[in-house]
Amino acid sequence: MIEERRRPKIVVMGGGTGLPVILRNLKGRDVDITAVVTVADDGGSSGIIRDYVNVVPPGDIRNVVVSLSQLSPIILQLFQYRFDSNDQFFAGHALGNLVIAALSEMKNGIFEAVQELSDIMQVDGHIYPVANEPLELNAEFTDGTKLTGESEITAAHKLIKHVWVTSSQHHDVAPKAVDEVIEAIMDADQIVLGPGSLFTSILPNLMISNVGEALRETTAEVVYICNIMTQKGETEKFTDADHVRVLNQHLQQNVIDTVLVNTKKVPDEYIDYQRWNEMSRQVVHDFAGLRQQGCRVISADFLKLRDNGAFHNGELVVNELMNLLGQVNMKQFEGR
Repeated sequence: MIEERRRPKIVVMGGGTGLPVILRNLKGRDVDITAVVTVADDGGSSGIIRDYVNVVPPGDIRNVVVSLSQLSPIILQLFQYRFDSNDQFFAGHALGNLVIAALSEMKNGIFEAVQELSDIMQVDGHIYPVANEPLELNAEFTDGTKLTGESEITAAHKLIKHVWVTSSQHHDVAPKAVDEVIEAIMDADQIVLGPGSLFTSILPNLMISNVGEALRETTAEVVYICNIMTQKGETEKFTDADHVRVLNQHLQQNVIDTVLVNTKKVPDEYIDYQRWNEMSRQVVHDFAGLRQQGCRVISADFLKLRDNGAFHNGELVVNELMNLLGQVNMKQFEGR
């Protein structure tokens, strides 16, 4: 009897626009994908829906569902459609956000809602909201002041000292990730963090206590995709080693095993800073600082220039992730 080959398991954690870039390029590869999505967003259509119906903000989840869905482009366009009418309620809302809000009420929670939606949208992989309740992101800045709420923290444009999450519904109870998230982390071959805003997209997931504990204990290779540009206020003047240092300090251990760093220069005067007003400057490479933290460094051209902004080339990044997975599988085979 021929034993069925086990597909490598990869867990991608984050939020914002960076997560779908990786997932779109992972879809169709010979891997078992789990996307762990932050539930601490409180801006835009997501924030308005959260205020009205008290559900987890759906924006990041909507984009992840679309990135892994195998449905036709027209259905995905409909799901992503954002109303531009003058209706006081619908204007500015994405249709998918309303669907997720409705399913959340029907299923009495975001986790079961997303599992149902994944079936409807024919998702290739697993999508797990990190918690089954809306969370609030909190930050203390280097000047000692504190703020709550992702949009408020981002808008402050101040240097952040550290962040943490709290339940928006049960302030006296520490939030916990759902069991499926922890099981995915412990069973993974590779865990990918980023790309995305360091303090407001990546760390909100990691600051849930049982997620941090799982990352410290897992035998999976933890890969961090370092941002190409610094972000105004959040990471101004940060090197790539500074990004990794913040992650390790928040997790109270050197958790990052491998870091992917872009070394292709962004052309001078290319960035439209009025359009991409969160971008500050290109992240400086600090190889020595990275090595001091015990992580393997893979530096290459991961740059994609579009719309006068600097972004990750998802295909090149995923090719490197697949190479790393191949090395892990080879070691496991040799160890038998």
